[in-house]
Amino acid sequence: NAQGQEIIFAISANTGSLQQQTAAEYTKRVNEKLAGQATIKLFDNSQLGKDKDLLQKMKLGSVHLSMPSSIMSSITDEFALFDMPFLVKDRAHVGAIVDKVFWPQIAPKAEAKGYKILGVWENGVRNITNSKQAINTPADLAGLKIRTPKSKWRVKMFETWGANPTPMAFSEVFVALQTGVMDGQENPNTNIWSAKFQEVQQHLSVTGQVYSPSYLTTGKAVFSRLDPAIQKVLAETALDMQAWARDQGAAGDAELQAKLEAAGMKVNVADRAAFVAASKPIYAEFAKEVTGGQALIDAALELSQ
Repeated sequence: NAQGQEIIFAISANTGSLQQQTAAEYTKRVNEKLAGQATIKLFDNSQLGKDKDLLQKMKLGSVHLSMPSSIMSSITDEFALFDMPFLVKDRAHVGAIVDKVFWPQIAPKAEAKGYKILGVWENGVRNITNSKQAINTPADLAGLKIRTPKSKWRVKMFETWGANPTPMAFSEVFVALQTGVMDGQENPNTNIWSAKFQEVQQHLSVTGQVYSPSYLTTGKAVFSRLDPAIQKVLAETALDMQAWARDQGAAGDAELQAKLEAAGMKVNVADRAAFVAASKPIYAEFAKEVTGGQALIDAALELSQ
């Protein structure tokens, strides 16, 4: 009997971040629609584990829903399309990529690995922070120790630009920056603010190199065991929230930049053209290494018109 069933929704994102706000809004909407037939319980701040643990728990069924972001490229390389620097023009372009490229070509790759994507939400537009100097061009990154998410493509990107990148779980980043183990990191403003990185980083360089989606994800086997009526509500509400998440993200970008500046960070706008020029090798490598990689890149870029 599904009456009163608990659906465990666990995320690594901090309280107050866009990802957590989106998860909370989804939880509220689904719980209203299910009216006690089942109830989502949301756990944020890596309470039930980091993204890697949560991906495992969704396979085992101890967690029903999660919101991985960049780490999905470690499940299947096609997700790294969103790790290609400066691929995305704006959020309207993101919407087109999600509809025309992600759902038909990338989502099925996750299913083949035992995961079902229910919605493509937003993590955000990523900027670089560090404690040494303003980053205007890739040359300014030379030798800097930069934390990246667990995505080999994000690591390659920073290596190509001359930095010294290290992948690390988000929950460990603040202490790594505070103690100088890392000089800097890259994240959307919403994550920088909610994790209080402004307390341990002097410079915010507006680079906007990558737009990271956040994927509402479930274990395929776990999801199939839920009552079909519950499945329907979970899936439909996830899609309904896609535009909402992007709109919230757009509204927050400038406002959060102003807050970070008011908190004492020095803000500069990086030379986009210099970064774009330095990023060509990453595209070439993705095209060579990922089956159908060039076609994915071409399809995504075509939609920016």
